[in-house]
Amino acid sequence: MDTAERLDLVTKHTTEVVTEDELRTLFEESDPSAYIGYAPTGEMHIGHFTTMRKLADFLRAGIDVTVLIADLHAHLDDNKSPFDLLDARSAYYETAIEGMIEAAGADPEDVTFVRGTDFQLDEDYTLEMYRMAAETTISRTQRAASEVVRESDSPNLGGLIYPLMQTLDVKALDADIAYGGVDQRGIYMLSREILPNHGGESPICLFAPLLSGLSGGKMSASDEASKVNLTDSPAEVDEKIGQAYCPAGEVEENGVLEYLNHLVFPVLDVRGESFVVERPEEYGGDLTYESYDEVEADFVSGELHPADLKPSAAGAISDVIDPVRERLADEDELLAEAYPEKYGAE
Repeated sequence: MDTAERLDLVTKHTTEVVTEDELRTLFEESDPSAYIGYAPTGEMHIGHFTTMRKLADFLRAGIDVTVLIADLHAHLDDNKSPFDLLDARSAYYETAIEGMIEAAGADPEDVTFVRGTDFQLDEDYTLEMYRMAAETTISRTQRAASEVVRESDSPNLGGLIYPLMQTLDVKALDADIAYGGVDQRGIYMLSREILPNHGGESPICLFAPLLSGLSGGKMSASDEASKVNLTDSPAEVDEKIGQAYCPAGEVEENGVLEYLNHLVFPVLDVRGESFVVERPEEYGGDLTYESYDEVEADFVSGELHPADLKPSAAGAISDVIDPVRERLADEDELLAEAYPEKYGAE
């Protein structure tokens, strides 16, 4: 791949690149490294999958990829993960992410996995964090983490340490590129601002879109109807998509279309497959699509009705997550140990 091809592959299906000129220069000068961090809190779902799928593109573009299982962050963020569950949830996250990378057509063996506790307790890291804390205001860190850390009228101190550690992670992992959901933007803008004063370099940032919920509006981890879980059965996927917000001709906040755009079609493209909408002959027969843009055009024009789109979309989504579902089913003890209150581990 030449620089233009690598740039197109890596930036496709992202919301923002800070900055594209810096990324282009990086490709021209070296084979860069990238990292994404996930705090192992609640169960992973299809929203995570659309973000993780990009790692397969990174690998194809010759980028070294590291996935940080940010276990300490999971505890610092208002104790979303109790300390005694960090190991179990970290193991579950690593297994789920490996499944997503493989389902996206890449080899998870090509990705480096690390945990925060592997390096965030080191003396040099800790000393630099104290220096950073001494030089950064409370209001600045709160503003940076406002879209990530749970907010309250009386926030815990951990939520203020969180963005400083995430900034130091870029340096500790020697990452040229920081990748994550667009909700991470505030933290990484802080990183670009202050990291050069602490022995690092401002990272290039790539932000993935946050998908709309199936109920309309923002996807909510606490609303089961708003998302597809990686362990949902085909019948459950079909039911959720069947009940999803998908008004005829409307694209905005349409989670069904967003799933197709950011997950299904990229995976089908790697597989060399098409998306087929099955319709009775009396309504025009089956429709075959090679790109998401074709689907959206027909949906907006009225050629493709939600009643025909939804069952086919549900089948395609279920097929895409199936390798992840199977991997997790083979290791069901991971979920039981990570989420004992839900799955009834002893």
